[in-house]
Amino acid sequence: MDDTVFSLHLWPQAILHIDGDAFFTSCEEIIHPELRGKPIITGAERGIVACASYAAKKMGIKRGVSLHDAKTICPGLVVLPSDYETYSLFSRRMFSIMRRFTPSVEEYSIDEAFADITGLRRPLKSSYENIARKIKKDIQREIGFTVSVGLSLSKVLGKIGSKYQKPDGLTVIPGRSIAYFLKDLPVDKIWGVGPATTAHLNKLGVSTALEFARMPEQKVRKSFTKPTIEIWQELRGQSVCPVVSEEKSTYASISKTRTFAPSTSDADYLFAQLLRNLESACIKARRYKLAPRRIALFLKTDNFLYSGCELRLNTPSAYPMDLMDLARNAFDSLYRKNISYRATGVVLMEMCSDLPVQYSLFDDAVRVDKVRTLYDAVDEICRRFGKHALHLGGSHVIEVSGKGKRGKSTSREAMQFFGETKRQHLGLPILHVKV
Repeated sequence: MDDTVFSLHLWPQAILHIDGDAFFTSCEEIIHPELRGKPIITGAERGIVACASYAAKKMGIKRGVSLHDAKTICPGLVVLPSDYETYSLFSRRMFSIMRRFTPSVEEYSIDEAFADITGLRRPLKSSYENIARKIKKDIQREIGFTVSVGLSLSKVLGKIGSKYQKPDGLTVIPGRSIAYFLKDLPVDKIWGVGPATTAHLNKLGVSTALEFARMPEQKVRKSFTKPTIEIWQELRGQSVCPVVSEEKSTYASISKTRTFAPSTSDADYLFAQLLRNLESACIKARRYKLAPRRIALFLKTDNFLYSGCELRLNTPSAYPMDLMDLARNAFDSLYRKNISYRATGVVLMEMCSDLPVQYSLFDDAVRVDKVRTLYDAVDEICRRFGKHALHLGGSHVIEVSGKGKRGKSTSREAMQFFGETKRQHLGLPILHVKV
């Protein structure tokens, strides 16, 4: 095979990857036009940078940096709490624009999506590149932020394309151009290749994506497992990871954490936050008819030190009433009076998908049935009136003492339209427009 050609056909498959540019801060700039062009970060509620605008990135501020270090780098930095409710609305609008062109859209994250536009040149009377450009243009015109787009033969190559020119880029990688885009790309920059696989490739003398793509098939299959073999195939232009438009239906684990401010050593408040984490995780598990076999709980101190434990359940359960006593005992073993804590968290692990008949830790069959019936009613009420409209009494301290939010409330949280409550808002962001 010619070293420069991985596919004899320019477009056997056409896969788009669309990535929002500095998505959270871009949403904030739409809501607050006066902030455009200023160095902005979100993540005030977490104490670290969740997202940095490109003005902030130019000054050296990166995601994951502590707020203290970020302010040292840029004294005039605008620090905002993350408003995920509003960001998700912008996200939905972006995905809905993509679905005008194709129903095959995979929502990969809040600001990223894949789309399969194979075979749409004739129906849309346009080339694949022009379809990608039209989607990009419509998102910017109708929503107000830019996205970077990669168009190629596979998801891995599409992801490489969207990262190639950021922000506001459109990179097209047809079959005959694959080698050009892979020749200088380090293997650790390939989507799906982690530190362990990178180290293994380096030991084999492979340091770039092109060297990896040129490896003989027999050697790849002998040296790596299925996920890495699929990445190798996708790098060569073979689309083996389809765009999955169905909603995700299963999870290997479910985690819920909460960072609050000011930090506290109040045992009742901390346990209430831990219970609320447990309730949130169990709500999601029940939605997908899952139950954990193991549970991990942790507390995080002001110094970012973690103390945690892991519990194995005799019987899988996603009912907080079953798990509350275990959580209480775990909390008592982790909590220290003289230490101030800033976050709590729960992780449900080893999920089983089929709910067993005796789906509870209770031995009494009548009580098992009552707990199941009770949570069916709780889930319906919460579906209608908002998550945690009904909650365990042990977590009610949060309703009295406050959720512990770092920074000021967002405009959308502070505003209440007619018919809304503090717990349930309509799906409408607030847009500030100068007239």
